[in-house]
Amino acid sequence: MGAGPTVAASLGAAAAVGVTLRSAAAVGVLPRLLSTVVLSAAGFAATHHFIPRLAPLLAKAGLVGKDINKKGTPAGDTPVPEALGLVAATIYLIVLCLLHGARGGGSRAVTDLEAAVRPAAVVGIELYTAALSSVTFMILLGFADDVLDLKWRYKLALPLVAALPLLVYYDGPTTIVIPRPVREALGVGRLLPLGVLYHVYMALLSIFCTNAINIYAGINGLEAGQSVIIAAFVLAHNAMNVDPTGPVDDALGLRANHLFSIDLVMPFAACTLGLLAHNWFPSAVFVGDTFCYFAGMTFAMAAILGHYSETLLLLFIPQLINFVYSLPQLVGIVPCPRHRLPRYNRETKKLEGIASHLNLVNLVLLMTGPMTEQHLCVLLLAFQVVCCTAGLLLRRFAILYIL
Repeated sequence: MGAGPTVAASLGAAAAVGVTLRSAAAVGVLPRLLSTVVLSAAGFAATHHFIPRLAPLLAKAGLVGKDINKKGTPAGDTPVPEALGLVAATIYLIVLCLLHGARGGGSRAVTDLEAAVRPAAVVGIELYTAALSSVTFMILLGFADDVLDLKWRYKLALPLVAALPLLVYYDGPTTIVIPRPVREALGVGRLLPLGVLYHVYMALLSIFCTNAINIYAGINGLEAGQSVIIAAFVLAHNAMNVDPTGPVDDALGLRANHLFSIDLVMPFAACTLGLLAHNWFPSAVFVGDTFCYFAGMTFAMAAILGHYSETLLLLFIPQLINFVYSLPQLVGIVPCPRHRLPRYNRETKKLEGIASHLNLVNLVLLMTGPMTEQHLCVLLLAFQVVCCTAGLLLRRFAILYIL
């Protein structure tokens, strides 16, 4: 992995962890967060260590691919081990199990601080287990996709199947906050109960998050890179709610939910950084659909159980743009090629956008002109940072003036 991207990704993740620890110290839960940091660091080290050692085994089993963006060059003809997201995902699950054990395990998945909160606001053992089951199920189905190369109609159904454990056991709040202008215009209250429709919303969010990362891909480092950035901003959002600066309805409940989210997201960010180190340009391994599904489901579970799903969508702005722009091809209105990648120009050694390939990667190239794969990835990740920053600022504006 290049020194610049390595330093940038590490500094971004470290900054998010630092903000989180400072908030934890302010409210007296620093020991809890330190255990999360230590186990997350171990997850990074394990992922970084095992990927190059397990990659040959996956290649031997036939899980390899060609780097189409280097077609016509020696690098484009060299088989690259893929589905290495399986290693990061497996280590992530091990870290979560160890973290659960550090919390006391057994009959509860929350701390004494969280136990003081009313039951409806706390993520208990049932929902903790359901979230873990959904992520595990999604990893299994993602690996099945890597092996079997499933059709798109099946890809859309997989997240719904994986989310079933959460949908079945979820018994938390099913209300949403109505923005102030809307409730003033309609004369309705601040909260709107959705009932069973909230379960439908959770299912749709799971489907969107998993497939949004899966279709915003195709160049070295993009899938893992965007996931690290989103995770860093999720941690920043969690930190702001662990120690909120403004008045809130239930500070303890808010804190408990976001502490749970930190437990899910911080190990994910660490394991993904370990994967990114080997997936950056030129990629020594490919992450595979396993990682994309695993990443999306982890974000969805953390947001649903942390009760910030609307904020998560604000951090998915590039993915939303890519989804809307890709929709005509995804639903079959426009013919959809198997690989909607840019064209590699062997003379200039740059990627060129293709107007008929409807995704954000090609759109950026059409707007900026040809550029190298590495520079394109850096630009797309910088756009992710800008959008996530704008999303958190918009969320802050909504809290102060709209909600």
